Amino acid sequence: MNQTEKALALAKSDRLNCIAELDETALEQAKAQEADKQDKPLAGIPVLVKDNIDVKGLHTTAGSLALADNIAQEDAPVIRNLRRNGAVILGKTNMTEFANYTTDGMPGGYSSRGGQVIHAVNPKLSPTGSSSGSAVAVAAGIVPMAVGTDTSHSVTGCAMFNGICGLKPPVGTLSAEGIIPIARTLDSAGAMARNLTDALKLYSAMRDEPLPELKPLRMDKLRIAVNRANREHLQCQEQFLNSLLRKLKTGGAVIGEVDQGAAPEMVTIMQWEFGPMLEDYLAKSTAERKTLAEIVAYYEANPDTMMKYGDKLLRAALDETPGGLEGKPYLDALEARREAIAKVMAEIEDYDAVLMTGPTSIMHYCGLPTVTVAGAEKNPDGVNEAVILYGKDEYRLYEAALAIEQVMLKI
Repeated sequence: MNQTEKALALAKSDRLNCIAELDETALEQAKAQEADKQDKPLAGIPVLVKDNIDVKGLHTTAGSLALADNIAQEDAPVIRNLRRNGAVILGKTNMTEFANYTTDGMPGGYSSRGGQVIHAVNPKLSPTGSSSGSAVAVAAGIVPMAVGTDTSHSVTGCAMFNGICGLKPPVGTLSAEGIIPIARTLDSAGAMARNLTDALKLYSAMRDEPLPELKPLRMDKLRIAVNRANREHLQCQEQFLNSLLRKLKTGGAVIGEVDQGAAPEMVTIMQWEFGPMLEDYLAKSTAERKTLAEIVAYYEANPDTMMKYGDKLLRAALDETPGGLEGKPYLDALEARREAIAKVMAEIEDYDAVLMTGPTSIMHYCGLPTVTVAGAEKNPDGVNEAVILYGKDEYRLYEAALAIEQVMLKI
């Protein structure tokens, strides 16, 4: 039994509700890859894809029954690149509806199309959002790799709370075509895997050009900034974090501090970009509903199936954005973002990576490369401890993260 056959068997017996749809051509894809003698980096590896990314012949719904008729006519560019590099596209994963931009208070992993995704390790935990199905499929061992999308921690945070690795590249590095958006200024496709080496391999195969060779930085060359913002709400166990920092210092790493907290203007950017950018995607799709107004009307006309948690964010994006992408609040938010990027870049110039302690969205606001690295130690819920790192330069960040991963695996 090859990798694809094993993955299909596991996906068909899915008890975690992480699978939205399987591709009936998966075995044919695998056979074609076996017959192809070319050396490809992902040859024959089964990959699952979040249900807001176009895969030819499959539905792209962003988890919403409002888009249940949308069948992709072509692969998104990131999927074409995966196929070119040998990946077998196994199917689609369930996700938080509209990438968690439907309403406030919607549980992570819930959608009207797919229902509720269940955490792979502990069913009492939230799988978080919005790349929940992709994270759970990797954490459960259904596939070694999965594709997600990230606007603000939808890959990186989801990976963290499922104990796996996640990677969001600098915004704009990967093509956004064929992906249902929230806000193109902030969105990016991303890679999820059990370890950082595999996440980098997947990301490299999603690109138009592969990554250069990356190696872990020497410990005595590492320069790490600890972001103390919101540290009172620590995202990992205090003992684990202190142990990690102690081992980094012992190995010769330089440890500094920054304070880079939340970015409230992100809310404005998402609200004002959502409608126009969604409609740009829908205009090229097979979906019957081509406008945000039609989608909101569908929700409110079908309260039993569509309004379990409401449509507050969809409704606000429709009603509270006068002037669209020329609206003053939106343009002011973009100007504030430009100023924030300059400030953040200056503060982290001399560091290879910044380690997030408490929750912050600053890295996503600034479009910076961000990775989640998982260790071997488990937290009290039974999930692998993980940390989120971001940086100014993506290659420096990835090499620093590879070095930090080696340390984390020994704690």
